[in-house]
Amino acid sequence: MEVLKTTEELGLKPIKKGKVRDIFDLVDKLVIVTTDRISVFDVVLDDPIPYKGVVLTQLTKFWAEFLKDVIENHIIQFGVDGLPEEFLKHKDVLQQRTMVVKKAKVLPIECIVRGYLSGSGWKEYQKTQSVCGIKLPPGLRESEKLPEPIFTPSTKAEVGHDENITFEKAAEIIGKDKAEFIKQKSIELYKKASDYAETRGIIIADTKFEFGVDEKTGNIILIDEILTPDSSRFWPKDKYEVGKPQPSFDKQYVRDYTESTGWNKTYPGPRLPQEVIRNTTEKYLDIYKLLTGKSLV
Repeated sequence: MEVLKTTEELGLKPIKKGKVRDIFDLVDKLVIVTTDRISVFDVVLDDPIPYKGVVLTQLTKFWAEFLKDVIENHIIQFGVDGLPEEFLKHKDVLQQRTMVVKKAKVLPIECIVRGYLSGSGWKEYQKTQSVCGIKLPPGLRESEKLPEPIFTPSTKAEVGHDENITFEKAAEIIGKDKAEFIKQKSIELYKKASDYAETRGIIIADTKFEFGVDEKTGNIILIDEILTPDSSRFWPKDKYEVGKPQPSFDKQYVRDYTESTGWNKTYPGPRLPQEVIRNTTEKYLDIYKLLTGKSLV
């Protein structure tokens, strides 16, 4: 499997490059290619992670099918079949990391659902006994399961860091009806995925969804990646212990390594040792196999 750091290596010219994805405009639809880039603390690191883009795309494919009854998504197809020659001639590299999607006006809210108290939610709870304005019971411990999943939106920053906001603030930004709808759908998606993941020995501690308004129908649809190790915390159920951080199948491992170097979280990030790259690839491949029952390698 060839490592893909950017589609420009293949002579392609994306109209937009995200932290991980390169996007192409085909007039009535978009082509999204997921590269092997990895970002931590909003900084793209110089070292790509082999297979990462394939795992993100193929896991999104799995969840898009599994969750399609909850809400319509933006997927038209996976893979490059039927696309222009510039994509087809690199089919060996692009096939498993490409999705063709409907155009949608992105709602500028990151829809985070937390089922467990971890990460920035845990930090905030220690100070305020609440997360994003939601009051929580006293005495909760790190990694503890919440009484009910909570919707904790954040802003979607073009540059810099996303910022946690209250539901009321989200409603101000996109309108109350849209905010209510995406809150309800986010929690529904999380619950269905979370119940399934538990049967596979995986706890989904939290995840992030994105929604957009379909340019043709005006409907709100699910967009971007779905329940991947880049957008979710996946914990092995058999190692779960309340009161401390959990081992995880996601990029927390890379975040932890970069923080251990004393890095100041501005570009450029630290170089990743081969061992960290190899272990990260294994974590991504493992979570795909655990959730889907299939192997990508």
